[in-house]
Amino acid sequence: MAFSVQDLDYITALGPASLSEGPIPELEQAWTKVLNGATERPAAVRQVIWDSWRRSVSTGLDPEDGEYRFVAPADLSATLAANRVLIAAAAEVMRGLLAYNPRGHINLTDAKGTTLYFCGLDLTPVGSRLLESVQGTNCTGLALAEDRLVYVLAEENFGLGLRRRRMHCAAAPIRDAQGRTLAMLTLTAEPGWFHFHTLGTVQAAAEAVSRQMALQALLEEQQTVLEVLNEGLVVLDERGCIKALNRYARQLFRVGRDLLGSPFQRLGQSELTDEILLRGGEGLRDLDCTFELHDRSHLACLVSVCSLEQGGRIVSLRENRRIREITRRIIGTQASYTFDTIQGSSRAIQDALHLGRIASRSDSTTLILGESGTGKELFAQAIHNASERSSGPFVAVNCGAIPRDLVQSELFGHVEGAFTGSARGGSAGKFELADGGTIFLDEIGDMSFDAQVSLLRVLQEGEVTRVGAKKSQQVNVRIIAATHRNLSQAVADGAFREDLYYRLNVLNLTVPPLRMRREDVPLLARHFLSRCARSLRKSVQGISPEALDILSAYHWPGNVRELENTIERATNLAMSELIQPGDLPLEIKQKLRPSTAGYSPEPRAAQDLGTHEMNAIIAALKDTHGNIRLAARQLNISRGGLYNKMNRFGLSADAFRSGPGVL
Repeated sequence: MAFSVQDLDYITALGPASLSEGPIPELEQAWTKVLNGATERPAAVRQVIWDSWRRSVSTGLDPEDGEYRFVAPADLSATLAANRVLIAAAAEVMRGLLAYNPRGHINLTDAKGTTLYFCGLDLTPVGSRLLESVQGTNCTGLALAEDRLVYVLAEENFGLGLRRRRMHCAAAPIRDAQGRTLAMLTLTAEPGWFHFHTLGTVQAAAEAVSRQMALQALLEEQQTVLEVLNEGLVVLDERGCIKALNRYARQLFRVGRDLLGSPFQRLGQSELTDEILLRGGEGLRDLDCTFELHDRSHLACLVSVCSLEQGGRIVSLRENRRIREITRRIIGTQASYTFDTIQGSSRAIQDALHLGRIASRSDSTTLILGESGTGKELFAQAIHNASERSSGPFVAVNCGAIPRDLVQSELFGHVEGAFTGSARGGSAGKFELADGGTIFLDEIGDMSFDAQVSLLRVLQEGEVTRVGAKKSQQVNVRIIAATHRNLSQAVADGAFREDLYYRLNVLNLTVPPLRMRREDVPLLARHFLSRCARSLRKSVQGISPEALDILSAYHWPGNVRELENTIERATNLAMSELIQPGDLPLEIKQKLRPSTAGYSPEPRAAQDLGTHEMNAIIAALKDTHGNIRLAARQLNISRGGLYNKMNRFGLSADAFRSGPGVL
């Protein structure tokens, strides 16, 4: 805010000669009158000064008391610390201003009138309070009261000590970007050095500090933004030296701020370092890069580079591990099933659950055998959720559903340009997404021979190599594989690597087909009915005895998956509170044996015969710890006959043998 017209006219009328001469009689007389209680302003006194004098008198201040008042030492320390940036910015400007005022002094106060810094002669002590209510009319106090540029002549001060010094003052506010007053800059000079242009000089100096503070606030705001960004940013100068690096970058590279000014290579070595420093610009966007850090560890991240107009560049880094975590949250790569959610009370399913719980206590590779639709993935999820990796990702891959020429890319990822149509910047594979958790390889028997070789390397070395990449990277993944095929026969036929088979078959379990656990059919059917009725908003409450007998007698080639689909279809068709035989698919009723015509259930002994036989074999294998010869003798059948029955039921002797890493 500039001077009023009255102020400008007043100082112009006084002229340089008047300011350099002795006391101004009119002001002396007016000051004496105000001390004696006068209320009418003399013409020689500016209104702003008269009002300030009267406020000083009404406050009860003694004009002869020239002592400074100070803030408490503890408060002063806190004030100086809070204003250290302001002091540093103003000090340089103040020293430059003092060169044009060698016989005066300049002081800086905060918005509360506390002196923060001074330079020159006739010094104002740091910590002194210059508010009008404390010191009476003075230039700094008046500027704070008016919140604008002011000047005060020696005779316009209230205190006798300031009046006798014969020093004129000008003060201008220092403001922030929003126009709020941060501080006050006050110049005091002898009359001969104080003139009209002094006011403009003080105003310009205060505005220079204001601009410095606005710039500093902008820089701090930008720095705060950089610090809270969840990606690493490294600012390089035109020589490739580090000008700045944010918190996330320091964490990624495990370095401190002491690396400022050092070459970029000090952060870590990478095959893309030269490209980052020399090429940059639009040419580098989300490229996979692995840095070898100073402690010999490795940092895998996506790198982008942006060139700056004034030279130098900004390097952006996003850690692959964190990107994978975000990806997993988006695609929902988490396991939802536990052992408690797997339905069934039959001996066959309970034995499978027992083996699954044993597998969950280990980190060893596990092979799950069973026909399609038996629930192999449910067991894999349950094993994961019961393991120490339960908080990590669970990534399921159907190896049979991926085109054979894309299996390696899907599992192990690829780099940019590895093949026609490859994603720009490359892409992480399923093993990288599963890092820290479990990967479930369903239908492992359908995996291509080339992919089997790469998978074997993961099992042996714990590292994956992206298609087209020169270097491998470590992954911490527990592998659970599943298949409906006879892998031992595939090995004999040369369709599956023998060494991979033995690597996968460390722990194994067999999920029994539904026809071998018929006593679970009613339980499963009611479970699926409850879920379907709720999701379909149907009022179906149960299954009629006749329909349940049909379901129990059917051989279920599609296993649990087929049963679930059948119940969902029947729930949609049901016209009453119970599912009736007419609601069941025609093929289920047509494939019943003649003894079940009229929906009469087959004898329970016939229903459970296969289950009893499988349970007897399991019990014998348990008793003999997987010894085929002893188990066959106990069952009173030949070894060849026992092998045939075990293959039919999907059983493996390895599951019952004791020893390190073997169930």
